[in-house]
Amino acid sequence: MFAICNLAIIPLRAEPNDRSEIVSQVLFGEHFEVLEQQNQWSKIKLHFDQYEGWVDTKQFQIISQNNFDDLSKEAIILNADLVEYVTNVKNTLIPISLGASLSFLNNDDINIEHFEFEGLKVSGIKPKSNIVTTSFMYLNAPYLWGGKTPFGIDCSGFTQMVYKLNGYNLLRDASQQSGQGEALSFIEESEPGDLAFFDNEEGKIIHVGIIMEDNHIIHASGKVRIDRLDHLGIYNADVNRHTHRLRVIKKII
Repeated sequence: MFAICNLAIIPLRAEPNDRSEIVSQVLFGEHFEVLEQQNQWSKIKLHFDQYEGWVDTKQFQIISQNNFDDLSKEAIILNADLVEYVTNVKNTLIPISLGASLSFLNNDDINIEHFEFEGLKVSGIKPKSNIVTTSFMYLNAPYLWGGKTPFGIDCSGFTQMVYKLNGYNLLRDASQQSGQGEALSFIEESEPGDLAFFDNEEGKIIHVGIIMEDNHIIHASGKVRIDRLDHLGIYNADVNRHTHRLRVIKKII
């Protein structure tokens, strides 16, 4: 079975119940495969990053495999504003977040509600220099475990969405993203737009941020913020200490 998210944002949970941890979110227009169903819950696999989790079966629209395949081949078109709306002739109004997918609006078989979008769109691969500019759109967004929007986002959701808006595919979790790209030996080799990863005492990758110019980094920690980056890690001037221990820098682009 195949489906698409036809609501603004739905939670993707670790287990099939409302009290389960939210591991990610599914944004408007994202399509996915339904792997399993239990009562009111469906286990899904997102097409974009192959991420799996459970969603409420009432919160999506079934589509055919042909429509799923067509969407998977289509160029990704995303909302490029912080928040916009899709509307239809019935005066249905749905707010959609930055990074929501709009590709299906041109397909009448899927767009059965006849939604229209008149806002700013983005598509295609952008220059690496655009990565940091895009990241500023999320500045001061509150930290939210599993979040992917300017209204709540986690560290890897932030890097994934910034890269997605520029036409690049990152996996969902920081530990997964750390396996992508080319490792750099020194901070001095890095460029704005590269990713810095940080580990815990057990050596597990637990954090990621986007490198900026002049030894700064933008990352989601409490909120999306800008801090100093050095050979030890992230230095937070507000608390006068290093808050994250540097593990590796990766060049993805």
